[in-house]
Amino acid sequence: MPGLSLSDVTIVTVCYKTDALIADMIATVPDPSPIILVDNGKTNNFPTLPPHRDIKIVALEENQGFGRGCNAGAAAAQTPWILFLNPDARLANGAIEALLEAISRHPSAVAFNPQISNADGSQYFKRRSWLLPRNRYMQKGWPRKDTIVPILSGAALFVSKQNFDAVNGFDPNIFLYHEDDDLSLRLAQLGQLVFVSDARVTHDAGHSSGRSAEIARLKAYHMAQSRIYTGVKHQRPLPRLSTLIQALALILSPTVLLSARRRAKASGFLEGAVKFRQK
Repeated sequence: MPGLSLSDVTIVTVCYKTDALIADMIATVPDPSPIILVDNGKTNNFPTLPPHRDIKIVALEENQGFGRGCNAGAAAAQTPWILFLNPDARLANGAIEALLEAISRHPSAVAFNPQISNADGSQYFKRRSWLLPRNRYMQKGWPRKDTIVPILSGAALFVSKQNFDAVNGFDPNIFLYHEDDDLSLRLAQLGQLVFVSDARVTHDAGHSSGRSAEIARLKAYHMAQSRIYTGVKHQRPLPRLSTLIQALALILSPTVLLSARRRAKASGFLEGAVKFRQK
């Protein structure tokens, strides 16, 4: 697709109590690229948005989860490409340009991940998934060059809007966790998923919605629910039983005695596993 520019890429970010993070993310986005901020449950005030930027806020009355939030943002996008970017992610200089160049290098690709590093500089690479058999797992660490991969991370997911719409976006039944895995498998039916080695993003994982015990419990609850739902959907072995066993192991672990947050996470995961009902 020749002739693409920065203005052909919309940044879509789902925000849940992320006012402390969003300004730093926006500062790394080139001026020509429009930005859509999805205010999930009206939990953000966005007090420091730069007035000169092309920024649209999509307000959702309730917290609808990551996938539905992304879908709402994508529906408002007017560009041929979308970069779903977490509020705690930061683009390196030239990251979007590198992703655009990758489109012409990989004409069979439908979606991409940049090279993602953690806040401490260590490598982050989504090499495996609960939804993949072990024989499809990749080696640890970033590939040295552009590489076809079986799964993509939603922290910085670059996708053609046409193909995103063709697979009906993120599954609205998934509130949180494994939604990017599920989307990846459906996109892979249309074409290749590609890791782009020269596009770089930093992701301060786990800080996009805070680190309180309450949020840890909420996330763990939906992690268990999503694990079972996606496991059933993609025919993984014994998704209900394996999730319940994992939940019991968390509850019985001595580490839960060390912090209220770990106790909340363990109890939330167990509750999610026990209360799952097929949607």
